[in-house]
Amino acid sequence: MDVAGKSSGAKYEYLLFGMIQRQRAYIFIPRGTSIKRVLSILKFHFEFLMNCENDSFKRFDNRFPNMFLTDLDDTLYPMSSGLNSACRKNIEEYMLQHLDIDESEVPRICLELYREHGTTMAGLKALGHEFDGDEFHAYVHGRLPYDALKPDLVLRNLLLSMPQRKIIFTNADKAHAAEVLSRLCLEDCFEGIICFETLNPPHPQPVDFITAPDDCTGNNLNSKSPILCKPSVEAIEAAIRIANVDPQKTLFFDDSARNIASGKAAGLHTVIVGSSELVPGADYVLRSIHNIREAIPEIWEGEEGQQLEQFIQSTAVETVVLA
Repeated sequence: MDVAGKSSGAKYEYLLFGMIQRQRAYIFIPRGTSIKRVLSILKFHFEFLMNCENDSFKRFDNRFPNMFLTDLDDTLYPMSSGLNSACRKNIEEYMLQHLDIDESEVPRICLELYREHGTTMAGLKALGHEFDGDEFHAYVHGRLPYDALKPDLVLRNLLLSMPQRKIIFTNADKAHAAEVLSRLCLEDCFEGIICFETLNPPHPQPVDFITAPDDCTGNNLNSKSPILCKPSVEAIEAAIRIANVDPQKTLFFDDSARNIASGKAAGLHTVIVGSSELVPGADYVLRSIHNIREAIPEIWEGEEGQQLEQFIQSTAVETVVLA
């Protein structure tokens, strides 16, 4: 802590005693106080403020939440963008043209597999259809109207203001996730992406999109479907292990009620996005991701801010009395 003497021009002199997390801490001392008394006061307050600073950092380290785990599609941007309906159309076309499924049955099968397995792709694999996953994703996502997504500077500023770690958790492939984040101008707001390839790696080890423990691989997880994906609780537990987070200190954002229920079952604190009312398993509800500061102010409570400034000011007042 730096110590700098100043004069108030009144009956007190004050010292800029130091900084607690970039906040000034002052001690007010009557004029004419002896050097010995000043040194005694400094020693007392040095020990006092150091303890306050250590406690403050402990509160910051143990804050809730300390992790932001969020879905991508229809969560970080609204469903009204049209990507969701375009994606379903592309899936149905793929089923018709590449899997020889009867045209009249495609819409029904597509929806039923999505409801039962989390994604239509997972359902098709479970039924025994053989096709290349990369080709499927290229066909389904490669022709999406990404131009509908515009830079979201409001969301960008919100994300950058959050002190928590932030990771994307999506059933989509890496290329799609990267394209969406780039279009929204959010690509540098997240430390990593947990995606299709992360949970379903072609190699024994997870694909290194984020730092992951060596013993955590999607292939080693027991799942009823050949593909591991949300809303499987196993998929969410795998994401928790890969991200190396404490679920009790993690906020999980998703637009799917099924995913929210599974997230709660996995021990996460959950936020349903794009809804006007709570769904089973949801702790918070956001009509839009942009409402996050108003709905969940706890995210910012660990910051160095108003409460700490008020605490320091009250301490300064007390030192006038003590001096």
